[in-house]
Amino acid sequence: MELELRHLRVLCAIADAGSVGRAASDLGYSQPAMSTQLRRIERYFGDSLFERGPAGVRLTPYGIEVVAQARDVLARAAAIGCRPAGEALRTRRTLRVAATNSPVLSGMVSRVRARLPDVPLAVSSVYASSRIVELLEEGAVDAAVAADYPGRELRHSDAVTHRGIVTEPTFVALPSRHRLRHRAQVSLADLAEDAWFLTPDDGAGWPRVFYTACEAAGFSPVAVHEFLGDQLQLQSMIGAGLGVSVVQATLRPIPDVVIKPLIGTPLWCRYVLAWRRDAVAGEVAEALFESAASAYRELVGQSPHLRAWAARTWSVTGA
Repeated sequence: MELELRHLRVLCAIADAGSVGRAASDLGYSQPAMSTQLRRIERYFGDSLFERGPAGVRLTPYGIEVVAQARDVLARAAAIGCRPAGEALRTRRTLRVAATNSPVLSGMVSRVRARLPDVPLAVSSVYASSRIVELLEEGAVDAAVAADYPGRELRHSDAVTHRGIVTEPTFVALPSRHRLRHRAQVSLADLAEDAWFLTPDDGAGWPRVFYTACEAAGFSPVAVHEFLGDQLQLQSMIGAGLGVSVVQATLRPIPDVVIKPLIGTPLWCRYVLAWRRDAVAGEVAEALFESAASAYRELVGQSPHLRAWAARTWSVTGA
């Protein structure tokens, strides 16, 4: 078999969907035909690209490498013969992007660089979504990934616009020796006596939405540790039994930590792409959005706890 662009599209579709069946539907193939095509592609590469499981498929380490290269090839192929469009492309002005603690950032940036190789990017980390809005309003950044919560949607002037990337449930991380470790889902009320690690005020509604959910569950946390650091350090403290924490649903746990959905899904978080209307051309905004949505779909494919929960209660749309 000679490798063709259509084979690369098949790999990317399966990686994005996290399922051979869903990818087949997206591309207009039957599932048997898609499965046969995947087997041929894997024979070509000489190794498995996906791990199969009851909740779908996820990329193997080798598969992650191959799909990343496939995306780059497809992006460059799509750009052949295309004239640069939009002010950012014509002037080669650096696109300034700010981002809160979002799991989609790295995947989004790599995809944007592949899709828009002529647009220089400068990425900065800004925790508070309220500060991100200020930076956009001031013209200090051009685009951003921010967070908000149902009923507390992001507010800004008409100079800025935004589009939801995904609204995801908030899960909880527990020590692997926790008394509730064997439950498929846990109740927020069952964690009333645990110590909590919480990130600080983000100006968009957190942690007020957490305390409101606790009040609705009939308790107030007995101990709260404010924490703003990397996820590995947080998980290390959780794994050591020092507390529990609400976490992003796509978080990949270390061996001493388990991730559980919360019964009734009392907490949700929405990630949004926001940008200045006068600084980001429509095609650039679309590339940013599609890159962020694709990065999130790949994270879902690598998160068995989220996929298992989604199979029961949620249709992942990526928007």
